[in-house]
Amino acid sequence: MANVADARPRAGRARHGGRGAAPQVKRRGEERGQARPTYAALDLGTNNCRLLIARPAGEGFVIIDAFSRIVRLGEGLATTGRLSDAAIERAIAALGVCADKLRRRNVTLVRSVATEACRRATNGPAFVARVHDETGIRLDVIDAGEEARLAVLGCQALLPQGDGPALIFDIGGGSTELVLVETRDGRAHILDWFSAPWGVVSLTEAEGGHGLASASAQRTVYERMHRRVADAFADFAATLPRPDRPPRLLGTSGTVTTLASVHLGLPAYDRRAVDGLVVPAASMRGISTRLSNMTLAERSTLPCIGGERADLVVAGCAILEAILDLWPADRLGVADRGIREGILRSLMARDGVLA
Repeated sequence: MANVADARPRAGRARHGGRGAAPQVKRRGEERGQARPTYAALDLGTNNCRLLIARPAGEGFVIIDAFSRIVRLGEGLATTGRLSDAAIERAIAALGVCADKLRRRNVTLVRSVATEACRRATNGPAFVARVHDETGIRLDVIDAGEEARLAVLGCQALLPQGDGPALIFDIGGGSTELVLVETRDGRAHILDWFSAPWGVVSLTEAEGGHGLASASAQRTVYERMHRRVADAFADFAATLPRPDRPPRLLGTSGTVTTLASVHLGLPAYDRRAVDGLVVPAASMRGISTRLSNMTLAERSTLPCIGGERADLVVAGCAILEAILDLWPADRLGVADRGIREGILRSLMARDGVLA
């Protein structure tokens, strides 16, 4: 497995958060004398709650249980600065399911992280305390740098083949991480990274209009979204190298996996078909344009989008197009893996069961 070198942002680079202390990991089940350790990674994002439970196997690991639920923890955060009562209840309900899985699977070591919504919310610390009291899960609110590092560690194996620097991005619910990496000697080194405060939830709430009946009005909102994100990326974009060969690009997020599903014409989401896919960038731009000209009702009828993603996917498309503008790759690698897989690899490497 390739290793990820630590990197720090350049002085003056915009960063969000700052609560990323030492990883909070919790060991369980050691008194049972387990012969085969079991590891877990939980990622509570602005939009989703995701859990993976795995055991090491060879140079990787085998997933033995998983859970994913859209909780929209950051809903309303942009206007109030707080996690709403309804969002907190949804998140705690999902985390309760995760806690039950951790107990039933006798997990040896778990790391649970929370990202942008908990970084921003004024009641984030109170929420974290309540989660621990009610579920036993100890959330580690990580900063944007650690979020970027874990995402790279989790998905770097799917970088398209080639030489020169590559850009890995993670479009989240509350933020988007851009990571410039260089691969050499079997290692992926982080050269630079940037976190913008725009994800699919925060951008949708900032610009509104996702429920507009008119496709032309929706397109106007889309263009505003694109400009807002491009402005946020501008300083970082100015520092990026101009590759002398076709640039490599890899995306991990619900946005890119959803658009990849639309590209394939899948009747239902299939991770096996999407994870590791390489898609022409022009096709992703075309799908983004098509979705941005649809009404909410029209998007809701599309397979792999449906009602759960119809109101947020347009913001994801705007962010993706802004990324394609600043790093004009011909092809886009798609990863249905990221922070959770990065956590699992780091925990297993720490215990010496993964190289």
